[in-house]
Amino acid sequence: MDKKEILAGFNASCKDTLMESLDIEFVDLGDDFLTAKMPVTSKVHQPYGQLHGGATAALAESVGSAASHFFIDSKNHFINGIQLSINHIKSKREGMVFATAKNIHKGKSTHLWEVTIIDEEGMLIAVAKMTNIILEKRK
Repeated sequence: MDKKEILAGFNASCKDTLMESLDIEFVDLGDDFLTAKMPVTSKVHQPYGQLHGGATAALAESVGSAASHFFIDSKNHFINGIQLSINHIKSKREGMVFATAKNIHKGKSTHLWEVTIIDEEGMLIAVAKMTNIILEKRK
């Protein structure tokens, strides 16, 4: 499968999910990273008109989970996020944010990702670390 097909598959899997509600779209993929974008509108604001930390965390977890999914045998295994830690660096009121998950550790039973979230001007918005566990599907 080529990159466009893989990204289309990730985006199709977002239908009727939180990712669709937040308008998260997967936009780039490489050997060791996955990037998604999310528009910053009133839909993802907290009461002060800034990007909600929970929406930022949902973006980070979405891209970290999808990245792990790319590296497993999804016919026989699935992943669950078991830990997410996020530091919010800069507020954002409007525009676009981009989350890129880069692999730190890819083991047989766990994956560790660093997720960097920047805006369209390259300003650092947040940094997260996410741990996923790889589980066997029951037959």
